[in-house]
Amino acid sequence: MERVYNFLKEAGTYYLATVEDKQPRVRPFGTVNVFEGRLYIQTGRYKPVAEQIKANPRVELCAFKDGQWLRVAGELQEDYRVEARKSMLDAYPSLRAMYDENDGNTVVYYIKDAVATFSSFTSAPVVVKF
Repeated sequence: MERVYNFLKEAGTYYLATVEDKQPRVRPFGTVNVFEGRLYIQTGRYKPVAEQIKANPRVELCAFKDGQWLRVAGELQEDYRVEARKSMLDAYPSLRAMYDENDGNTVVYYIKDAVATFSSFTSAPVVVKF
């Protein structure tokens, strides 16, 4: 999991894919954090992406850097604890202009049953499960 976290942090932006009805939805994200040994992402509770995750928590994210790309498929599980939200916001202090761990809007998810695949045009894929 550490390799996945480091790749996402270094890439800076990754793209999260969800489904709305039968239509795929993809959007850029930048938050990623490790808390209590789990990989977390963050968004606003009132955004369409949160509704899409609630309806279907199976997602995939993708990032690209230095000629290599990473795809992570799994299920997002909301962590309702204030400690998890605080950890994310502490890792991204600039988000505090929009979010607070007690605002009712900040939502954090950890990735459950993740299958991460590192790929490139020059080497065989490497799969990491966590």
